[in-house]
Amino acid sequence: MLSLPAGAQSPAGQPAASKPRTLAGRCGSANWVCVSRCIDVTCVDRCLAKGCEEALKSLGDCAAKSGCGADDSACVARTCGPQCGRTFEPAPPSPEKETTDPCADASMGSGKVPEEVVGRWTLEAASLRPNERARVVGGEGTEDAKPRPDYERWLEVTPQGCFVLSTKLEDATLGKGNELQVRSWGAFQVDEKKDTVDLKTKSGQAVGTVCGKPRVIGLSKERFEPGRPYKYDVEGDTLTLTAQTPSKQTFQFRRQKPEETK
Repeated sequence: MLSLPAGAQSPAGQPAASKPRTLAGRCGSANWVCVSRCIDVTCVDRCLAKGCEEALKSLGDCAAKSGCGADDSACVARTCGPQCGRTFEPAPPSPEKETTDPCADASMGSGKVPEEVVGRWTLEAASLRPNERARVVGGEGTEDAKPRPDYERWLEVTPQGCFVLSTKLEDATLGKGNELQVRSWGAFQVDEKKDTVDLKTKSGQAVGTVCGKPRVIGLSKERFEPGRPYKYDVEGDTLTLTAQTPSKQTFQFRRQKPEETK
């Protein structure tokens, strides 16, 4: 297991063949769909690769050269506004409203689930796929595959079998003054005979502040890849999901206490 420091939780294994789309170097909804399904340690890096990653670097360079104070996000928004607009897609004002409680829609759930999996869980550790281990733990190219230090990840499961999977991206990734909470949601389908669960994603949103303006980027029109089964196990306040793939990637979540979910 690769333990992650507080505030640096890593995000579900995104299939390597599912490559995010980029337009003119912009970071668009296809990138956020990719991020919304991440659990493994280098998944967000893969989702933001190529054009989007380069655009974010250019935006970061603009902020560094702006002469604005360390905490003056308004100054950066004014100075780097055009660069920021070229980085993110869509550039126009957000066309939809935030869905604050997606599980309120009864059609999102899968029915009753075991009581022990109900609740809100924070990702604390994740194992590595074999082809990532040498790059992250040691060996050549280690510096190119370090986990991102600026996002946290959590999973919420309702008694009706609905889940919300969330990743918080902050300005260390998106550029000064920008932040997004990328969420996907759908049916948490449990097979109690096999002790497996399948996360059937149905929709999602990326919500936050981009280029000095509140944004709601809808992801429902994008294509979500089919879910994959995970073996699940609950011991006390720990939920462990093990991907039913040759790599057997393992993800360990800690149950949040009531005061942490407020």
